[in-house]
Amino acid sequence: MPFDLPRSLSPSKVSSFRSCPLAFRFTAIEHLPDPSTSATVKGTLVHTALEGLFWNHDRGQRSAAAGASELAHAWDDLQDHPDFLSLELSSEAAASMRAEAEVLVANYFRLEDPDQIDPVGVEVTLDALIGGVRLRGIIDRLDRTSDGELIVIDYKTGRAPSPKYEQNHMAGVQLYALLCQEVLGQRPAEVKLLHLKEPTVITAAPSEQGLRGQRTKTVAVWDAIDRACRSEDFRPKTGPLCNWCNFQAFCPAYGGDPNQAAVVLGENDRSEKDPGEKEMVG
Repeated sequence: MPFDLPRSLSPSKVSSFRSCPLAFRFTAIEHLPDPSTSATVKGTLVHTALEGLFWNHDRGQRSAAAGASELAHAWDDLQDHPDFLSLELSSEAAASMRAEAEVLVANYFRLEDPDQIDPVGVEVTLDALIGGVRLRGIIDRLDRTSDGELIVIDYKTGRAPSPKYEQNHMAGVQLYALLCQEVLGQRPAEVKLLHLKEPTVITAAPSEQGLRGQRTKTVAVWDAIDRACRSEDFRPKTGPLCNWCNFQAFCPAYGGDPNQAAVVLGENDRSEKDPGEKEMVG
């Protein structure tokens, strides 16, 4: 029986399908549980703190102390979150997670001065129909310069890619730029990945030609998903990330049966999670 197409795609789901169609099937089509990790929970903790820095503090008040205070509030709120509880961390591991998050928030202030920033919005949800594809996403922060230009900001708490792979990591944020053009009628002047671990900033300037290419690639991914759903053929793509895949036991590349995943993990009601809904992020 053919699989149902997802109602929409997010930039992260586009990246997921490109990385491994089979893993995409498990999460985006069958909606099987994909357990949180310490990295994703820590990422959400840091994102929440930086979100609060701009939501709760006016210009002139966005100090490192304010960032630390927002992290403390986010940490308190996290204690009852199911994703955090599922990790079953020891007190030492929990303290280590918080300490690492404190470093990441402190590193943010080494990359830019938030008092000099005029954000249009924080956690901005955009939704557009692009070539028959409903594309939805949440932008960490959308800034406007004194010249009226838009800047897309995406926080990253994982390790920054080597220069060789920088452009591959820009694909998702370039899709946010495409959404800005479609929904707001303005192409951003820049898109920035703020890698907090190093810390470092990776910047690109979207061009009209580049966004046309993103549109073409997104439609091509959607067509490939449609074919895979109709043929029930989601093939695995192996690589280094397989070592961290929660579905490896059901992957044919490792001797598993994909059709057993829903049986073992417990197939839910197939109600699709909104791709624009905030998720644990790394």
